[in-house]
Amino acid sequence: MTMSASWYLRRLSRMGPREVAGRVGDTVRRRRWRSARPDCPSVTGARFTAVLPAGTLAAVPADAAKRLVAEADRLMYGHVEYFGVVRDDLTDPDWWCDPKTGRRAPWGYAFDVPYRNEDAVGDIKQIWELSRHQYLTVLAAAYAITGNERYAERVAEHLRSWWTANPPLRGVHWISGIELGIRLLSWVWIRRLLDDWPGAAGLFEDNPVARNQIWHHQRWLAAFPSRGSSANNHVIAEAAGQFAAACAFGWFPASGRWRADALRSLERHLRSNTFASGLNRELATEYHGLVLELGLAAVAEADAAGVPVPASVWLVLLRMTDALAAVVDNRLRPPRQGDADDGHGLVVDGAGTDRWASLLATGDAVFGRLAWWPEVTGTDVRTPLLAALIKPTGLSVTRPAVRPAHLADAGMTILRGPGEIWCRCDGGPHGFLSIAAHAHADALSVEVRHDGVDVLADPGTFCYHGQPVWRQYFRSTLGHNTLQLDATDQSVSGGPFLWTRQARTRVLAVDTSGEDVAGWCAEHDGYQGSVHRRRVELTAASQELKVVDEVRGPRRTVRLAFHLGPEIAADLVGNRAVLTWIRDGEGRSAVLDLPAQLSWRAHRGETDPPLGWYSAGFGRKEPTTTLIGTGTSPADGAGGFTTVLRFGG
Repeated sequence: MTMSASWYLRRLSRMGPREVAGRVGDTVRRRRWRSARPDCPSVTGARFTAVLPAGTLAAVPADAAKRLVAEADRLMYGHVEYFGVVRDDLTDPDWWCDPKTGRRAPWGYAFDVPYRNEDAVGDIKQIWELSRHQYLTVLAAAYAITGNERYAERVAEHLRSWWTANPPLRGVHWISGIELGIRLLSWVWIRRLLDDWPGAAGLFEDNPVARNQIWHHQRWLAAFPSRGSSANNHVIAEAAGQFAAACAFGWFPASGRWRADALRSLERHLRSNTFASGLNRELATEYHGLVLELGLAAVAEADAAGVPVPASVWLVLLRMTDALAAVVDNRLRPPRQGDADDGHGLVVDGAGTDRWASLLATGDAVFGRLAWWPEVTGTDVRTPLLAALIKPTGLSVTRPAVRPAHLADAGMTILRGPGEIWCRCDGGPHGFLSIAAHAHADALSVEVRHDGVDVLADPGTFCYHGQPVWRQYFRSTLGHNTLQLDATDQSVSGGPFLWTRQARTRVLAVDTSGEDVAGWCAEHDGYQGSVHRRRVELTAASQELKVVDEVRGPRRTVRLAFHLGPEIAADLVGNRAVLTWIRDGEGRSAVLDLPAQLSWRAHRGETDPPLGWYSAGFGRKEPTTTLIGTGTSPADGAGGFTTVLRFGG
């Protein structure tokens, strides 16, 4: 996917004067850097002191260590899967090759590489992911736990290979700041986890090539921070990586300045990226997880280096952790809202480790759990490592006494019922900043689970670049459990990470205080000339969820969508669908009574246009059933469309 001139004009229109000036300065600097590449300052007596406290590794649970070593062994044999693509070339990787398309990114000055053009470069996320070096943190952790030097030797071999193949400012891995920031964080942890290996110092502080790479990464991040309308999770990854490196690898004349600047940036952007309720302002759950991981990793480096961190940083991380505990279902799954690209801040665990349980376990270790928090029964490697570095901090702050059900600033309401019924109602802002890059056109959508199983599902994300039809579908209004008018989206897309008009939503009523009935009502103005209002009621006694949709305005063509999860089988007859699924070996069922005023059809795995798909993770999709009702709205909201979901069996 290449961007047209009209896209650049639309993108420019979303920038303020300060951002435009900053980007002009970036352009001038990039041209100057093309021929001016200074050498890393000479360093003598560099030492690495940010080691794990004695006894830390003994606290790693045995089952978590077993999963880690199993994952490390798969990596040693060359096997890995990224975004649905299985590869077996990890013993000697080609750092520039996309295994999905077979294309190799072109060589040259980094800022000349057309990384958005899949025909020229390949799938850029496939190329970048390996070079985050998070698989090397897994191998380093396996060495730390087992003492088996073959893991350490593989890490050293791959780092030396990467450093040779990717000199500063040359090639595809010097384009994006988030990649440099996460890579630096990986290198810090690799050095820490290899500390007992005799070759660790020779690989890092005594190695001029390594020092040159670390210095140039930090120089790059200091020069080209994400700006203005792009200052989302990217800028936090940049600041966290630079701060971690400046703390742990503080060997250079500029290290003190880099550390201070990065901490200021981290503090400012953690606050600006987070609602007071603790939810991430991008309203994309996976990025809530990424930002929380990055923040926790950054404060761990601060404590390891004895660098004071503002109380505001700790407060944001505390609120983010409490918010996560508030919104997960009974199986510790958070909402599937907005974009998701499977990005992680720090990886030291094997397959099968639950990301969200791990974050809650770390939150418990750092902040202490509240009485209403869900129980975490799983184990992980990362929690004891972070907890060993992070010093307990007392915050004078009032935390929620009961589990929040309505996080008003984010517009997220969670209705809970018997039989582990969980329902998310979306009445929040469209997205974050002027471009709302990771938002979907999903106003008033609902997401319903029963004992952790997606019944009415958010279909996910699937892709970013290279497949515009699929990108558009998974972001679209029709791709969510909400109502579409006149075959248009509520918000207008100007490109894969750009919205030029955003629907405004307001919550009209929330009642989660009653024991039997919980309710929510909201509306949005995304359809010019009409208002879509939705009311949701969850009745405990009957295990019944009622959804009522009204359209206020002139008569318009309506499509009402309900996307079923991949585990759900559906038998649609007329306007009634019988839903069945298996959970823990037992059959479960529900009945979905759909509005009789609409004509209903079931769609599954269709491609022209896409309809009936579910993406469990980035780069992966599978057919599922989508129920679409088509008809006409009554004039001036005279009546509505009522959907009733009854659980039983």
